[in-house]
Amino acid sequence: MSIDPRSYTYGDDVLKGRIILVSGSSDGIGKALARHAASLGAQVILHGRSVPKLEKIYDAIEKIDGAPRPSIAVMDLESANAESYTTLAQSIESEFGRLDGLVHNASILGERYSIEQYDAVVWQKVMHVNVTAAFALTQVFLPLLNQSEDPSVIFTSSGVGRTGKAFWGAYAVSKFATEGLSQVLADEHRHGKLRSNCINPGATRTNMRLAAYPAEDRDQLKRPEDILAPYIYLLGPDSRGVTGESFDAQ
Repeated sequence: MSIDPRSYTYGDDVLKGRIILVSGSSDGIGKALARHAASLGAQVILHGRSVPKLEKIYDAIEKIDGAPRPSIAVMDLESANAESYTTLAQSIESEFGRLDGLVHNASILGERYSIEQYDAVVWQKVMHVNVTAAFALTQVFLPLLNQSEDPSVIFTSSGVGRTGKAFWGAYAVSKFATEGLSQVLADEHRHGKLRSNCINPGATRTNMRLAAYPAEDRDQLKRPEDILAPYIYLLGPDSRGVTGESFDAQ
């Protein structure tokens, strides 16, 4: 691959006409990506569990000149059941008929404890939201992704999902699993159109980062808006054929 996604440059309409769902788009990287993708011509589906937060992003996108009107998909990944996923997929199929991009941005941190001290209930919750929910969303949306001429799935990884580090517990393990899920999906579709890749955002000025490193100088961190080039690259046409990879956003 000759393109470095971190320095990828693109036109103002690189995502024009593409239908993209961003999970966890009510805050942080998901929020920034949803707004930027819309400004590049994408029809964005905003997913989250907070209606007021999603409505604020909806209103912000509506003010972007030329941006398609977004849609809102409210669903709590922690409590969603099979019917919830099916209903969401049916709603998107009815409105759009396909899905060109699926960005798994939603995740939770859990506890920063040793394995010996880690609460089993919290462990299960982190694994469910970060891994099982991503699997369920992917599975239910595969028929819609297969209706696209150029479908792309992006999973959110982490540095601690490549090399295990003490006290990162379920979050680290969930990101190892995320890398594996993306690779399995990529290999299963290696002869088709669908591509599946991971992005490790790195140290970014988000609420999750603050929870993990409360004493850190946030002013030294990149803003979510500063690390979006790899996401746009993988969602757009220039990454056709790129699959099963894991990229750093910084």
